[in-house]
Amino acid sequence: MTAATLTDRRPAFGGFSLTYLSLEIRRVLRNRRSLFFILVMPAVFFLLFGLPQKGQNIDEANSAAAIAYIMISLAVYGAMTASTATGGAVAVERAQGWSRQLRLTPLRPPAYVATKVLSALSLSLLAVIVEFVVGAAGGVRMPAHVWLLAGLGAWLGSLVFAALGLFVGYLAPAENVMQFMGPILALLALFGGLFVPLEVLPHVMRTIAKFTPVYGVGSIARSPLTHDFSWVAVLNVVLWTAGLGVGAALLFRRDTARV
Repeated sequence: MTAATLTDRRPAFGGFSLTYLSLEIRRVLRNRRSLFFILVMPAVFFLLFGLPQKGQNIDEANSAAAIAYIMISLAVYGAMTASTATGGAVAVERAQGWSRQLRLTPLRPPAYVATKVLSALSLSLLAVIVEFVVGAAGGVRMPAHVWLLAGLGAWLGSLVFAALGLFVGYLAPAENVMQFMGPILALLALFGGLFVPLEVLPHVMRTIAKFTPVYGVGSIARSPLTHDFSWVAVLNVVLWTAGLGVGAALLFRRDTARV
């Protein structure tokens, strides 16, 4: 009877609640410095490097496609930065003893991780929307289905980077997280063809790029525009998401086992 009573008192969904999720999202949005780099910088990059492409090509259609290509790539960059930063914030919470506090609540580990992932996806969605709004204001014109599918690809693909942020957040000390993530994100963006087309890179770098997660996400997000959908890119994203997700879960168990 006692066991049944205790079982009935356990919170549904492991303690996951929309209230906690909304508080987490608001906490993320209060970090103005992070918001600047996540939302403003990709938009500035588009204004600096995307808009000048207007009129650079003899064919007006190719010029418009090039601008749209840059906009989608920078939307992917903004989404991956947002998700990674949000996931990596767990390192700060660990250093502040928040993990120990959570162990005293009914919140279960899967619910905690799900809250982090959903907050990361919320911020990455905002990053994609801001980039697309700036692109549309700058003259990017695409069919409605291309806007929708490219946006969904950039947004949902950022899930792999939420897993990456959680993985690094549980692996590295709080003071070293951004030291790890800064160079990692820059290299991944380069290999993913977000800053320059992969065609201009040496053959060795193009070969390595196909094994990075940004390559898969970038290819999927740009495929509605380029009409070059690849199941290899989908497999790339699925494997990276699964691998980083399992790694983050194992590190989370190791971390909470000590508290």
